[in-house]
Amino acid sequence: MSNLSHFDEQGNIKMVDVSDKTSTSRRAVASGKVLLNQETIRVLQSNENPKGNPLEIARIAGIMAAKKTSELIPLCHQINLSKVDVKTEITEYGVRLVAEAKTNSQTGVEMEALTAISIAALTIYDMCKAVQKDIEISEIRLEEKTGGKADYAKPRM
Repeated sequence: MSNLSHFDEQGNIKMVDVSDKTSTSRRAVASGKVLLNQETIRVLQSNENPKGNPLEIARIAGIMAAKKTSELIPLCHQINLSKVDVKTEITEYGVRLVAEAKTNSQTGVEMEALTAISIAALTIYDMCKAVQKDIEISEIRLEEKTGGKADYAKPRM
């Protein structure tokens, strides 16, 4: 278990000690999709959803969720976020979501960006379920991160 950072030498779960790490500027971008049928897409485009505008509510929910990440994920550190943004776009398959999170901290913001996407997608699901019962949430993933030990960018296909 030595490769997993949340386990000690005896295999016990632990929170990673970041006290000796230098604070650096860190940024993470995550994305996801909400798959909708053409009728639901039409409802979104015409702003006729009976529960209001799901895309704007999802943006706010995602931002709020990023701020609560350490309360939702047990071993995640509390960090001061300097920016969280969630973008929504209606596409031919439904809604594409992109979240960006930034901090100047001793640990990264990947979990905050991924949490923002997850909750934004669930919010769209919740607000559209009256129109469509078979909504799918898919492809939630980290697109890129900078700062810290190593940068990462998802390979482009």
